[in-house]
Amino acid sequence: MSKGTAATEQRRPPRLEDVARLAGVSPKTASRVLNKEAYVQEDTRERVLRAVKDLDYRPNPSARSLAANRSFLVAMLYDNASPNYTMQVQNGVLQACDANHYGMVMRPMDSTSAQFVERVEALISERRLDGLVLTPPIADHLPLLKRLDRAKVPYACVSPRSRKGAGADMDEVAASCEMVTYLASLGHRRIGHIMGPADHGAADWRLEGYKLGLKAAGLKFNASLLARGTFLFDSGVAGAVKLFKLTDPPTAIFAANDDMAAGVIWAANKAGIDVPGELSVSGFDDTPLSRQIWPPLTTIHQPCQDLGRIACMQLFARIREGRGALIRAPYSMCIRESTAPLP
Repeated sequence: MSKGTAATEQRRPPRLEDVARLAGVSPKTASRVLNKEAYVQEDTRERVLRAVKDLDYRPNPSARSLAANRSFLVAMLYDNASPNYTMQVQNGVLQACDANHYGMVMRPMDSTSAQFVERVEALISERRLDGLVLTPPIADHLPLLKRLDRAKVPYACVSPRSRKGAGADMDEVAASCEMVTYLASLGHRRIGHIMGPADHGAADWRLEGYKLGLKAAGLKFNASLLARGTFLFDSGVAGAVKLFKLTDPPTAIFAANDDMAAGVIWAANKAGIDVPGELSVSGFDDTPLSRQIWPPLTTIHQPCQDLGRIACMQLFARIREGRGALIRAPYSMCIRESTAPLP
């Protein structure tokens, strides 16, 4: 070998074959380890990963894609009005993709469009996607789910209505019930609720939890204390204005997400209603917004980032092993300055 050839070899980035040679395995086995496929012995996996580290090996995306007959690309589809929620879920999906050497496409979709399913199919075909992470309400779009099942396209859902399949969720009914019973424990007897959009599973679960919370506190359900929202700030303002106009307005309002709860606080300030002195306000999600407004918002911590990460990990399980589970994540109450005992 000439000096020029030797120098070229020294400058050449390490290849999969080099990793396999150092680990004492075949290139195919090394590839299976890097792709985190099942049925690889643990000592073999450790040898390959040690060789990767020793050689500072970085997979070539194009070569990896050709060798595995995959694109190593997934898409997260969303049609959610709350940018705070979407951003948090996206961060979790990105974490899972980075840990598994996958790329991610973010794609907003209008799930009410007549061409919705066809547009998703076109995206899968054009980008050669290995799978999809579906967020609500897309996670509950039955025509799309049936088409994906028929085409054997792997997918995982965030907070789907169904407890079957792969993805992640939390007990939103129990969380909402706990929030309403907390408001009742402060002495509030007229507790309003600003609901989410009618086609959204989360809106139904949080309304159900609201009703259960009233029942647990010995309070009667009163439909006049409800207002329909869209998960957007402006709909929280509109819902609050409607409830403020009641002859006997609520002394506490539980909004179905933080964006709408922020709208309630804004409307209260404009109307000269002190929060929490005259009106307690609570939300749901614990997005960064809940800690940025004044007073800071009492809310339910929904682990949105964890939901995105777990759902994406279950998608990878479906891609690699043909199966995945629906994992339930825990929630917690965040008590802050927007709620107080009834004067």
